[in-house]
Amino acid sequence: MATPPETAADLVHAHWADRRPGLWFEDEAYTHHQVTAAAATRAALLTDLLPRGVEPHAALLLDNTPEFPYWLSAAALAGAAVAGINPTRRGAELARDILHTEARLLVTERAHLPLLDGLDLPGVRVLVSDTDAYAELLEAYEGAKPGEYTLAPVTPDSRLLLYFTSGSTGAPKAAICTQGRLAAAGRSLVRFHGVRAEDVHYVCMPMFHGNAVIADWAPALAAGAGVALRRRFSASAFLSDVRRYNATYFTYVGRAIQYLLATEPAPDDRDNPLRIGFGTEAGAVDAQRFAERFGVRLVEGYGSSEGGASIQRTADTPPGAIGRGSPGDDLAVVDPATRAECPPARFGPGGRLLNGDEAIGELVNRGRSPFEGYWRNPEADAARLRDGWYWTGDLFYRDTEGFLYFAGRTDDRLRVDSENLAAAMIENILARWSAASAVAVYAVPDPVAGDQVMAALALRPEAGAFDPAAFGRFLDGQADLGPKMVPTYLRLVERMPVTATNKVHRVALRRSGFRCPDPVWWRSGASPSYAPLTDRDRTALLARYREHGREDLLGR
Repeated sequence: MATPPETAADLVHAHWADRRPGLWFEDEAYTHHQVTAAAATRAALLTDLLPRGVEPHAALLLDNTPEFPYWLSAAALAGAAVAGINPTRRGAELARDILHTEARLLVTERAHLPLLDGLDLPGVRVLVSDTDAYAELLEAYEGAKPGEYTLAPVTPDSRLLLYFTSGSTGAPKAAICTQGRLAAAGRSLVRFHGVRAEDVHYVCMPMFHGNAVIADWAPALAAGAGVALRRRFSASAFLSDVRRYNATYFTYVGRAIQYLLATEPAPDDRDNPLRIGFGTEAGAVDAQRFAERFGVRLVEGYGSSEGGASIQRTADTPPGAIGRGSPGDDLAVVDPATRAECPPARFGPGGRLLNGDEAIGELVNRGRSPFEGYWRNPEADAARLRDGWYWTGDLFYRDTEGFLYFAGRTDDRLRVDSENLAAAMIENILARWSAASAVAVYAVPDPVAGDQVMAALALRPEAGAFDPAAFGRFLDGQADLGPKMVPTYLRLVERMPVTATNKVHRVALRRSGFRCPDPVWWRSGASPSYAPLTDRDRTALLARYREHGREDLLGR
């Protein structure tokens, strides 16, 4: 029996003789061999340009162009690491990200050059990939073969990726991924999804983020499948791209599925080659809508970006649950204050969670964690690994059969009148309202009750103006919506605010609370109906905070 490839470099090298089409971008197409040759050329260039004695790191400030997988593969061959840089960062924050990686080489494109104007990047050489000078530089290294040029011995422990977390609550942290972990993740997803060499993976999520690289590119590399790149995600171009490239697999994160569902339906939406979509945060309601409209099954998974814990969905996973822990993991839902395991969830009519106060806790991995740390950030490492456990920072609850249900980030915790509530569960309920195209639920600190539930709603164009009576009737019909789960405030948005990775920008929503510029409706006191929140109402609410001496809660 052949030994499975141990490194990402092994996976890249394996396609050297493969003359099948392997990469598509706009009107361009390349064979697997051409992709591997391009990677070998860049590996040779990298070994020449990086000074000896420095960290073998390169930074990529690129859209999803062929240069991104070329440089990923080149780093694997050379024993180097690449750091994807978020192009929505600006000024000092962008410079901080680049310099934090200790990269001496930055590969970018002309469209992003204005972002670098005025930045102080000492010791960093910039290559602009869509210029004649860059093409001429590469010519000297054409003909290089995989494995000829290395900066260090390539092993499973060789650092390969430094990919930043979202950084919505502080400076982004660069999580480390080694060659061995990336290769293992790719092989695992090949087995789990049944990826075949004839498949085509559509990469439309940004490659500076771990989702696109680990969940989409890596399994394609492991299986010898093709890759079709979209420069930036476009809901309107999604289906035409899928048909054009004959794509069978794609990944998503955040609100991407909601954007796709918001496009104008067509009679032939189900006429597409897609076999599977894999990602997070679609929600059960939108996953069902997607399957009904496009004929494509969405597989919701869970895996922390850092690799510390993962959950796998099985055929017997009940509605609303994500699945059970992966083999080898010892996952538990614990009370962060006591480290005691939370009691299993109890459900009432319609699946309503009856004991959220005691059942909701933080998901930890008490077993052997694949977490490989953050680059130059011992404080963040210590926060993740405490008392020998890996702490995910995510809230969950578990049923009596061991199935796990996502309840939100620890920052999304809601506590209303001493009862813990699951923001994700409330979102899933509100998403059933046919007039809503997107929903986000978050806490607004209250000087008396602890928190109040606030929901941001984006309405479908055909829904027209917000109808408070219709929304009230909808809420009355949801058997699993407890009385404390009903939103006090409703913020009506034209488009949900999101981060560069299409995740809801909850920090911005929480900070503005009911003082936001968008229309807000609310339920005053015990009133069962919603009314517009007026300037006079806001003044009275602010006075209530001052009365209790809790002005510090505003703007959290």
